[in-house]
Amino acid sequence: MFSKGVLYVVATPIGNLEDITLRALKVLKAVQLVAAEDTRRSGNLLRHFQIETKILSVHAHNESGRVERILATLERGESVALVTDAGTPAISDPGAILVARVRSAGFRVEPIPGANAVVAAVSASGVDTSGFTFLGFPPIRSKDREIWFGHLVTAASERLVVFYEAPHKLQKTLAALVDLVKRPIIVARELTKIHEEIVLGTPSELLERFKAPQGEFTVLIPPPSGAERATVSAENIADSDVMLIFGQITDSRRFSSKKEAAKAVGERIGLTAKQVYAILERNK
Repeated sequence: MFSKGVLYVVATPIGNLEDITLRALKVLKAVQLVAAEDTRRSGNLLRHFQIETKILSVHAHNESGRVERILATLERGESVALVTDAGTPAISDPGAILVARVRSAGFRVEPIPGANAVVAAVSASGVDTSGFTFLGFPPIRSKDREIWFGHLVTAASERLVVFYEAPHKLQKTLAALVDLVKRPIIVARELTKIHEEIVLGTPSELLERFKAPQGEFTVLIPPPSGAERATVSAENIADSDVMLIFGQITDSRRFSSKKEAAKAVGERIGLTAKQVYAILERNK
């Protein structure tokens, strides 16, 4: 038996429809309403599995406005399944606003896990890691992108970093990585679909490989190996990257001197305080 007045956050296939779980199918059949990011795509999924549950459009532009209607549905003792185009709602997709409001209203929220592009890509990457940092999609505005790539470089110096990218922006993102990451990275395309591929190469090699990108992309930036860390020097780190990280650190912390700040930056990116200080001095 299914609980009444519950919001189910249901993961759906990221490509291959056979990846849907038996539990997800049971929930989608049992609830009174499916709140879907794209009613056409979710409608195709429901019809494929002969599910006739009513669908309501809930996407990034109307999510806040749909909250009261869904709360009213839950108040009546009916349950709702929240789904996105593919994968898990609220993970780089709409849903977080609705989930937060439903929880604050006192209703139960139950996750129904399933296919996930990030986990699928990491599992097939061959990167030996006990954890990773997920950064969602790169922002659109230039200033925001500059800050975002600074966070990426910092995080990737310690652990695997994973993010999504749209096909029409992949070339721009790979071009930015050419100057920031001097080691092979991984691009996974169309995971679980017929044209699935997982490609290893330097950013410049991948920029050449994906001249006309199509499909959904997941990008993985492995951390440098022990040997690579040992060879890090001021010559192979761009001054602009050091200055960006210096700005981020000094914005969030206070230092008694420039040399103390240089030491903190060096510890973050693998340079000596002296190397960082020299870069700061020539970029006054």
